[in-house]
Amino acid sequence: ERLTKSARDTIKTPWDVINEIMDGGLGTGELGVIVAPAGIGKSWTLQALGAGALKNKKSIVHYTLELNENYVGLRYDSIFSGVTTSNIKYYKEDVEKRISALGGNLIIKYFPTKAASVQTIGAHLKQIELSEIKVDVVIVDYADILMPTGFFKEKRHAIGGIYEDLRGLAGEFQIPIWT
Repeated sequence: ERLTKSARDTIKTPWDVINEIMDGGLGTGELGVIVAPAGIGKSWTLQALGAGALKNKKSIVHYTLELNENYVGLRYDSIFSGVTTSNIKYYKEDVEKRISALGGNLIIKYFPTKAASVQTIGAHLKQIELSEIKVDVVIVDYADILMPTGFFKEKRHAIGGIYEDLRGLAGEFQIPIWT
């Protein structure tokens, strides 16, 4: 019976080579982590992952703990339109036309750094469920600046706890979470 059913329900990334390596993309209940030095493009990569899912008519919740909601939205607009964020204001109608043709939902929620925990995100996801929107993918930009639950002497232990809690949240909601 296991062989007749897909072992994993996945959400593809926008990149075929990554989907091949990940056996179809990130699966429900799984946590995907983008790791790179500062200024390399982790946030842009997360937004590209969200945009790819949105193009496939999925519903995405993008939590940002650094950039404000409007700027994150402008970056998504840029990805969909191919227009740089600084020039979007000149192509407003073209951008709106392309975005209106997309399916799915994109919810962008800002929390100040260290003001939200994994539990805060879980409570927000439950509110979204009550509005009858089925969330397909969650993006957290970025987990390291979530508020830890509990007291830890070392930062690495606090961050480890945050990642474990995020993985648990992915399992609880049966959705992939990228951070």
